[in-house]
Amino acid sequence: MSAKANASTANKSLLGRVTPYCKTYDPSLLFPIPRQEKRDELGFDLHSLPFQGLDIWTAFEVSWLNPKGKPVAVIAEFAFPADSPNLIESKSFKLYLNSFNGTRFDSQEAVVNHWIEDLSVACGAEVAVDVRSLDEEETLIGRLPGDNLDALDIEVTDYQVNPGLLTVEESADEVQETLNSHLLKSNCLVTGQPDWGSIVIRYRGTQIDHEGLLKYLISFREHNEFHEQCVERVFTDIMRRCQPSELTVYARYVRRGGLDINPYRSNFEDEFDISRTVRQ
Repeated sequence: MSAKANASTANKSLLGRVTPYCKTYDPSLLFPIPRQEKRDELGFDLHSLPFQGLDIWTAFEVSWLNPKGKPVAVIAEFAFPADSPNLIESKSFKLYLNSFNGTRFDSQEAVVNHWIEDLSVACGAEVAVDVRSLDEEETLIGRLPGDNLDALDIEVTDYQVNPGLLTVEESADEVQETLNSHLLKSNCLVTGQPDWGSIVIRYRGTQIDHEGLLKYLISFREHNEFHEQCVERVFTDIMRRCQPSELTVYARYVRRGGLDINPYRSNFEDEFDISRTVRQ
């Protein structure tokens, strides 16, 4: 399937277009994109996922009006199941959240109920929502777990995804290790704008060659794909090329327009460190 065909649904969204600012609650702004369009490339479907996981979105520009017209400002976290039929196109999500800015609600609970209902309908599965005050959020900055690969002195020539860079140390014993890198960069599937992120890879199996792994992650640099799709591609490529018995891949992307997107995929665990990085 061509990149043009893969982007066909996304091209119908508001992404990359001049759009009016809407400040009145409007759930119709949400634009779902079928996950299967890109999963076809990876060789699996909704009923045979090789992983479990979530897409964690953190929204830093969230506000609405209380019954007296006074603004309320919070930070909200949204968890979309990886087995939902659809992902939500990010610009439509931003426009949807902005539509709360000029609307009065009786309570925070009423707002959260709208979020859960609207987003669950759009993605096709139940979405979880967590709301935090701005005061408590300052304590959540942390570091990625594991050993960082970025100091490796490598020569890089591939800036389009190259799974062939992934190899294992044939003579090595089975290991269990966690690795991370801040050098992940890809581009939006529709607009081509850069998406910057940090990635964590935790696995059990024959040791993966660290230099090859870092080169592989850097090879996403000119690749056009949404955040969720990139993480699923990393997971699938490592499973096929390196065949670990256990694998977790998750990314912490830098926010754009007040939203960061943090996809998590694993075949053996269902929790990960939610602390955001210094770039988030």
